[in-house]
Amino acid sequence: MTALQIFRTLAGVAAVGSGLLGGIYLAFSVAVMPALARRPPAEATAMMQEVNRVILNPVFGTLFAGTALLCLLTAGSPLVTGGAGSGWRIAGGLAGLAAFVPTIAVNIPLNTLLDRDGVTAWAGFAQQWTPSNHLRAVLSVVATVLLLLAVPATGPT
Repeated sequence: MTALQIFRTLAGVAAVGSGLLGGIYLAFSVAVMPALARRPPAEATAMMQEVNRVILNPVFGTLFAGTALLCLLTAGSPLVTGGAGSGWRIAGGLAGLAAFVPTIAVNIPLNTLLDRDGVTAWAGFAQQWTPSNHLRAVLSVVATVLLLLAVPATGPT
């Protein structure tokens, strides 16, 4: 197996990971957050705190960290191989990495604040958390599309 074939495979797996993460984020945007908005603040806070605890599991952790690593490797792969599909690999990998920025900069700090301050933090939580979640969902979908375009562009295995 050549380096280009390896990076083609990594791009495909990164596309699947990005798509799965985008689906999780979409579910929060269209179902979980609107449902929580309909509940009393104490109940919504308790539910979101529990979701934040439950999602810290090996399956999600592997998907989350693994996709970031694969996007990084895919974005950097043209430095090793160049060749067909380089632009798509760079763009897809960078879009996938960009999807992690709102998570690190906004969603995780807000989750930490909610866990610490409880219902007091809920008043402004969704107004900041949800747009950031929309952004990471869109970036994950963009990454998926670009990474899928990179796979056939690198040629046959």
